[in-house]
Amino acid sequence: MNKTAITSVVALIFSIAAQTSQAQDEINALVWCDHTDPEFIQPFEQANNVKVNLKDYEGTGTALSIIEQSQPGDWDVFVVDGVDVPRVVEAGLLAPLPENGLPTADLFPEIVMPETHVIDGKTYAITEKFGYNTISYNKNTVDAADMKDISVMWDEKYKGKIALYDYYLPMIGLVAISLGIDTANIQESDLPAIKEKLFAMKAVAKQVGEVVSSQTAIATGEVDILVGGGEWVTAGLTGELPHLDWIIPDQGAVRWSQSVGVFADSKKPDLALKFVQYILSPEGQARLATSSCYWAMPANSKAGDHLNDQQKAALRWDDQKGYLANTQLYPVPSAELDAKMQDIWTEFLQQ
Repeated sequence: MNKTAITSVVALIFSIAAQTSQAQDEINALVWCDHTDPEFIQPFEQANNVKVNLKDYEGTGTALSIIEQSQPGDWDVFVVDGVDVPRVVEAGLLAPLPENGLPTADLFPEIVMPETHVIDGKTYAITEKFGYNTISYNKNTVDAADMKDISVMWDEKYKGKIALYDYYLPMIGLVAISLGIDTANIQESDLPAIKEKLFAMKAVAKQVGEVVSSQTAIATGEVDILVGGGEWVTAGLTGELPHLDWIIPDQGAVRWSQSVGVFADSKKPDLALKFVQYILSPEGQARLATSSCYWAMPANSKAGDHLNDQQKAALRWDDQKGYLANTQLYPVPSAELDAKMQDIWTEFLQQ
């Protein structure tokens, strides 16, 4: 073999080696939009030479539809509404997580929620982020003292200056709390009183809208109050719009949470678990909490070491002990009660 041929072979070998060393592993994650922020995802990808293929969705029903249309093993990591974890476990979608591989002891105790995440003694998911459906408002145009009373939701004083978030579970939960009814104990007999207050809210509201339109309404000054809002609406805007704020009324508010787990049929469970561990790390938590899609509270209490003062203030970091104690989870009604709630909400929207 002549020198030219040898040189060509050597070059080819080095080329193949270089390509092999640069080849990335991949995992696929079904997530909420906050996980798609490059500031959050790139540190994990770069540290592990991996590509995380992300698909974001809204609503557990949508996620289940995506999964049904996928092949077994297509997905590795699943982010889902915390209250829906038992539902997806029952469907056989999640694998148990190793107890010694999770920073459970570092989480705010109230959002560990073993009643949701631990089934038959096995942990299937863990809370990664949480927040509140409560009252967001414009400090320049309302009396902040009024926001401490949950009855502001139907206060004639602010008629035409209130927007309502279009999701029946947290809104019914807020009304239940205003009536002194625990969200976990809503009965069919409570629905007439809840309906009456919902319609009182509608009578003073300017609009009912989903996430984008609700946030736009309060950000542009079209309304002064957003019922059902919270840190997820206003915290990320306070750098540019410092007059926006949010509060938990004295009577309480509704708390939401999102959880993360590994698909039972994942082809790369070890790498999927590594991604979950990154998400739950203090650094990952701080990045997720301040994602460009929406801000909310990190589950890991050690994430505060990686948030600056402005971020902590916007998230009301120092108020969390009181806020957690004075909030309740979304209602989780039976199928029959849920259908009746949805009927009321449909009538509410059509009024």
